[in-house]
Amino acid sequence: QVQLVESGGGLVQAGGSLRLSCAASGRTFSNYTMGWFRQAPGKERERVAAISRNGVITYYADSVKGRFTISRDNAKNTVFLQMNSLKPEDTAVYYCAARVYISYADWGQGTQVTVSS
Repeated sequence: QVQLVESGGGLVQAGGSLRLSCAASGRTFSNYTMGWFRQAPGKERERVAAISRNGVITYYADSVKGRFTISRDNAKNTVFLQMNSLKPEDTAVYYCAARVYISYADWGQGTQVTVSS
């Protein structure tokens, strides 16, 4: 099991930027594929981005392509989500999660992102 703690959320105006961080501890971070998810009130959880163990392969939801960038620093056991050109519809609680095999088994507590219009 790996413990995950997100930070960097907050209130920002539309068009602004935020950088989320997720610090991992407990297991070898580089063994995990990492993902960022979000959930808005009344909506299903959505996978926003993911990154492979060595950082070479990334995935983005269509809704954030070209605006969000996922990255990781295995030496610092941290994964990041740079969010630019934020829109009100990006408002949600953002979670990071870790995956070894098929499913994301370890989750952080989440950080709120609110984008005002």
